[in-house]
Amino acid sequence: MSNTNQISVEIPQAVLDEVSQKLQDCKTLLAPYLQGLSVDQRKKLFKMGDKTVATVQKVKSYLATNPEFAPAYMDKVEFLKDEAVVTGLSPLGNLAVQLASDIDDTIMLAGSEAIVAALFYYGTTKEAADKGIATAKPIYEDLSQRFVRKGNKAVPKKE
Repeated sequence: MSNTNQISVEIPQAVLDEVSQKLQDCKTLLAPYLQGLSVDQRKKLFKMGDKTVATVQKVKSYLATNPEFAPAYMDKVEFLKDEAVVTGLSPLGNLAVQLASDIDDTIMLAGSEAIVAALFYYGTTKEAADKGIATAKPIYEDLSQRFVRKGNKAVPKKE
């Protein structure tokens, strides 16, 4: 365990509230156009990747210049609508993934530092309780419920 501080920020509650509201606004705006899928539905779908995005866009271009090659059973209007949804939502999806990743990384880093500090405090209260300091005993007993050993896993030692 290290006590090197890698992150030191305070996010004002007003900022968190505003971001939360804006994300909720985005969700609400897009809700009529988005569709959820079950795990099974996702597994069964033919997937479109980076290379196939270019293929679809090329077909769109050829469909405009050479419509005679479109099969009669191809619904061109629906194809163009689907392509437009992919083209329109992809940048939003990329931004959302980046934001989610940055939020997750920040939570992980701050959480790691917080639990290390909490373990240091816990270790100090344990030591104080072991030495007979009365005010440390109830704190240690309360916190020790969080650190019950399970199986062969050892409780991390204070460095």
